[in-house]
Parts: sequence; C-alpha cells; structure tokens
Amino acid sequence: MRIAQVAPLYESVPPRLYGGTERVVSYLTEELVRQGHRVTLFASGDSVTRAELVPCCEQALRLDPRCTDPLARHITMIEEVFERADSFDVIHFHIDYLHFPVSQRQSCRHVTTLHGRLDLAELAPLYRKFRGTPVTSISNHQRKPLSWINWQGTVYHGLPPELHSPGNGAGGYLAFLGRISPEKGVERAIEVAKRTGMPLKIAAKVDRADRDYYQVRVAPLLDHPLIEFIGEIGEGDKGRFLGDAKSLLFPVDWPEPFGLVMIEAMSCGLPVIAWRRGSVPEIIDDGVSGLIVEDVEGAVRAVEHLGELSRERCRAVFEKRFTAARMARAYLRIYRNLATKPETFLTSPRCISLNPRPAAPAGANR
Repeated sequence: MRIAQVAPLYESVPPRLYGGTERVVSYLTEELVRQGHRVTLFASGDSVTRAELVPCCEQALRLDPRCTDPLARHITMIEEVFERADSFDVIHFHIDYLHFPVSQRQSCRHVTTLHGRLDLAELAPLYRKFRGTPVTSISNHQRKPLSWINWQGTVYHGLPPELHSPGNGAGGYLAFLGRISPEKGVERAIEVAKRTGMPLKIAAKVDRADRDYYQVRVAPLLDHPLIEFIGEIGEGDKGRFLGDAKSLLFPVDWPEPFGLVMIEAMSCGLPVIAWRRGSVPEIIDDGVSGLIVEDVEGAVRAVEHLGELSRERCRAVFEKRFTAARMARAYLRIYRNLATKPETFLTSPRCISLNPRPAAPAGANR
C-alpha cells in the first residue's frame, strides 16, 4: 500500500529525548517499510527514517528557539499533505483534530489515531461536529468519553522486539520514567521509595508548563539519600535504565490513554507497579507483567511481592501483545477496511477488535 504518516512537529521522528507519539509513529513507519509498503512520512526535517521524508520544518519545534507559532507550521503541513493526497491509498494522521475541517471535505481515505485524553469538556462539541471522521483509539478506556464517534478500532502501541533486551535488575532500584507533572504522580513514587527503603531513580523531563510544579512540589522531595533525579534520557539509555531496575513505578493520577513506558519496561523484562487508572488494566496482566494497585499502601505491599514475578514472563507478554509488527498488522487491517468500504470513513461508525489478549478475570476492565 501507499501510506502517508503525518506526525506532530514538536519532536523529531523518532525523538532525540522524550516523546511518546512521535516514537510510536517512528516504530509504525519503519515496520510498514520493513513489510514492503511505500510509506511517506510528514515530519520535522531532523527525523530519521527509511520512508520517504517530507520535511515540514527544519527541526523539531520543541527544540527550536526560533519557533514562536507551532500551529502555523502544522497548518502548512496539512496543506502539503492534501496537495499530495492522490499519491496515497490512505493517510494516517497523528496530529489530533487539527486537520478535521480539511479532511472532512476531501474524498481521500484517511484515519486519525487519537493519542491523548478525551474527557475534556471542550472536545464533545468538536467531535459532534466531526463525528463522521474515522478515528482509532490506543486503548478501549480512552474512547469512553466519546464512545459514539466513528471508531475504526483500538490498536495498542508496539515496539521493535530488538530495541531492548531483558535485564536482570542488578541495580536494585525502583524506576520512574517519563515526565514530571501532577498527573504522572512522581510524588507518589518518592513516597513508595521512602516507605520501602528502596532507592528510586527518576529519569524524566520537566516541561516549561510544569516548572513551577517541579520547583514547589517535587524539588524539595529530592534531597533524600534514596532519591536520585537523573533528568531526561534518550532512547539509547532506556534499556539499561529499565533493565537494571527491580520495578517500574507508574503512579498515574489521570485517565492514562496508554502509557508507552509500561511496554518499554515489559520489553526489558521489568515488572510494573501501576495505579488502576485509565488504560492500566488493559496493558498490565495483573500478577504476570506487573501488579495493579489502588494507592501508595498497595504499592508498598506490591514491592514486597516483586520476587514472585518472572522477568521472563514479562518479556513474553511484551512479545505476544506489544510488538511493532503486531501494531502494524492491526493498522493495515484498518487501512484495508477503509479502502474496500469507503462508507465506513464517511458516516458509519465501526469498531474492530485488533488486540490479542488472554481472557480477563471476572470484573476486570477490558
């Protein structure tokens, strides 16, 4: 197939440091190329890919001090995409709803993966206006606030299996990886470390919007012998950071749409201690690839039971459910469905089950 992937311009594809959406776009793009498809990637000019790259800005906008209006760059990219629309069998957008006013008026086949939370009050009126636009979710929980829009399926993220190798936890520490913000719960992670007496290493970026939170709430907690703040790390450092840890703490306090770091941990054989929020019960096989908890007390108890979890089984869950090849095959089924049934991307909501998963225990959130 001739496939266009349209990425956000805030980070390169793949990102040099933090960046979930752009990283997933990279894994998907490279796997589609590996499987023999003709892929065109619309992304920042510093992106690295085996696909045909259409550079829509010189470098990732987050790292470009000259950029004062990132929206202008994205609007220009959208126009570039639709100028070339006849060249593609399907266009796959990853830029939220920015292109909806244009794509609704085009006859080309397209689909949009929604990567963020959907429970914000402003979104329901917008999606009512564009309810026929075909979209995919990254977890079943993510779609709950907007269950009535034109869902084409849920596709879980995937990683190349060779990206990381299983580690043995020789570092003996708990790990926190991602972003410093109130909803990510780093304060909870610090509390768990202190109460269990286990070291905690924090590898996370601090966005401009979260600097006050970091300075007021987090920084005072770092002055403790068990706590080490590493800062933002790149892809090349993740494997060792996660492989040497005893567990990844994922203490989220928001409706997490997916949580890429959870499957990054699994790929390293690392069990995850995660709060029961958002997608967590879909991603973590409780008692196999991690332990799902309700609060700090539950997490403290979970640390005591980490020895009962097998790192080999964590890796096996990753290989069964969260590889880039599995992700690409799932999206290809959606692309082909759009190609053969054009009415589905115009008006008719559909839902396709695309993620293999063992039977859930009674009462589990699927």
